[in-house]
Amino acid sequence: MKKSLLAVSLLLTTAPPALAEGQLNLFNWGDYTSPELLKKFEAETGIKVTVTDYDSNDTALAKVSAGGAGFDLVVPSAHFVQIYVEKGLIQKLDATKLANKANIAPEWANVPWDQGREYTIPWQWGSTGISLDTSVYNGDANTSELFLNPPEELKGKINVVPEMNEIVNLAVMWAGGQPCTEDVEVLKKARDALMNAKPFWASMDYGTTEKMANGDWAASVNWSGETFRARLVNPNVVYGYPKEGYPLWMDSVALLTEAQNVEEAYKFLDFIMLPENAALISAFARYPNGITGSEAFMPADMQTAPEVNIPEASRAAGHFLPTCSGKAMEYMTAIWTDLQK
Repeated sequence: MKKSLLAVSLLLTTAPPALAEGQLNLFNWGDYTSPELLKKFEAETGIKVTVTDYDSNDTALAKVSAGGAGFDLVVPSAHFVQIYVEKGLIQKLDATKLANKANIAPEWANVPWDQGREYTIPWQWGSTGISLDTSVYNGDANTSELFLNPPEELKGKINVVPEMNEIVNLAVMWAGGQPCTEDVEVLKKARDALMNAKPFWASMDYGTTEKMANGDWAASVNWSGETFRARLVNPNVVYGYPKEGYPLWMDSVALLTEAQNVEEAYKFLDFIMLPENAALISAFARYPNGITGSEAFMPADMQTAPEVNIPEASRAAGHFLPTCSGKAMEYMTAIWTDLQK
């Protein structure tokens, strides 16, 4: 996901959070943690949660891998969970301390990236698609052509969120390939499309909610919940599911191996699996979660929102990104490096 306004340089210079009994240190995507949820948790448990933001999976992994960060919980996306496991950075969860684990919805209880939910608890899920301001361009929003071969109305007004896995794989699917492909012909087509399109982009940045809402950008590769929040301010904003293929994702909470506040962490994990508490997470960031019964506690507008409820015609084009092979990562990194020049 989706998702932070905090600069990487600021994050890397932030002092580690203090370790103390009655505290919990959560390392999460920026603008993604409900203040109301934290207030309720502290009121009920007496545990104060300190949240440190990050802006990408890569940033979070690098920080945790470096050690000594002082965090207890982290929220990686699906295709990063096994990387954390293989590096020994997160620990298996003790199910006896999670009385509410049965509340995980059946479709999210046994997922490919974490069989049996041994390591993670659902946080939120969504998709990566296209935000479009229809007052600027009123064509089809459901295509990656909007950022790879943009119409005249959008040239110079497009943002692309700087997320390597999602952007490169959007281009790969547009080129007819599968996520994490090692097919060099498909990768070349995707690379060429990205490089040819870049001169027509205004930026590669986060902060999509505000900038789509106030008209700074006319289109953006963006996350579903961010687009939802922009639409609530600017009704001209719509969300498109690229018909060529688009990423689905789920962010989940994991207990770090080096966690110091372990019992507090378990209380938080159990707390967020209560439907009314999971709904607070979704009501803030505007993404669905993986907890059965939480829908009843969500804002009414989430029941019908097109950013939450994927249209039937678009469902088959959505793909959860797998954990890429080493070779696929090398190819993607090379493309991404070229794109940053």
